[in-house]
Amino acid sequence: MNRRELDAAGITGAALRDAYARCRALNARHGRTYFLATRLLPLERRCAVHALYGFARWADDIVDDLDRREPPRERDRLLRLLEDDLAHGLRTGGGDEPVVRAVADTAGRYAIAPGLFADFLASMRSDLSVTDYPTYADLRAYMHGSAAVIGLQMLPVLGTVVDRQEAAPHAAALGVAFQLTNFLRDVGEDLDRGRVYLPADLLAAHGVARPLLEWSRRTGRRDPRIRAALVEAEAMTRAVYRDAEPGIAMLDPRVRPCIRTAFTLYGGILDAVADADYAVLHGRAVVPRGRRAATAAAGLVRVLAARTRTRPTAAPPAPVPARPPRWPPGPRPRRGPRPRRVR
Repeated sequence: MNRRELDAAGITGAALRDAYARCRALNARHGRTYFLATRLLPLERRCAVHALYGFARWADDIVDDLDRREPPRERDRLLRLLEDDLAHGLRTGGGDEPVVRAVADTAGRYAIAPGLFADFLASMRSDLSVTDYPTYADLRAYMHGSAAVIGLQMLPVLGTVVDRQEAAPHAAALGVAFQLTNFLRDVGEDLDRGRVYLPADLLAAHGVARPLLEWSRRTGRRDPRIRAALVEAEAMTRAVYRDAEPGIAMLDPRVRPCIRTAFTLYGGILDAVADADYAVLHGRAVVPRGRRAATAAAGLVRVLAARTRTRPTAAPPAPVPARPPRWPPGPRPRRGPRPRRVR
């Protein structure tokens, strides 16, 4: 891990520094869009974001990793072990898993409510048995734990210029917007896992059901009904982005460029889905590397501008203390003749 980040965050001890380094590696490997935005944060706050992402990714991989061969019962056991480890870590600041040690340390440093982690793990467990969502309300209930709480965990780390409760709904909405974006991009991959995250009533309004999605995935053939449903899902997701956007101005000015960049990059995924004519059942929509780089560069410009605006002004020079009088009050004594300067 970047030693400057660890030092800036005041993280000491070889084991704890290694735990944070593992979280950073998970973020870099799996969250390319998120990791790119995270690099625009002030140095001292990056480690906490890596810890929150690393823990979330670790739990998600227990549930979702297609390379794992464990049956649902074994995955449930592993998830419960992680939950017990986290509960112990939040009480003691320790943990068996490195990601738990890091996230427990972050939770302690920033006073993140333990209930947010409990809600997250409850949603992860539901993925072991729930394979679809009848309505958008049902999906939102799931996303409270899987996405909204991530935004709420981030708020203490990012800092706000308003009361945190005022910013909280927007932070939760941003987490939901990001996850809805992932759901739209990953329809095909999620179907391979046996899940459909798009609400069934939205699909049914366009004549789409799971068998039609599976047929399209299996054959590679398109269907206008599927496209129409995906267009509506995109519009639904963009509405959540609009709910989230006002919260960016409520954040600490130094972190706004990071969140604005993540907002733009994730929105770019929706653009890529549309540019690919909603063929998400047949391949993953990806934001072109050049566009990601340009967005990151624009974010860096905003970072530098924010640092300039928020840099504390230099203190005026301390007043020079008045010299005490060199002579007692009264007439100055007459000086004698000056010695002649030797040339």
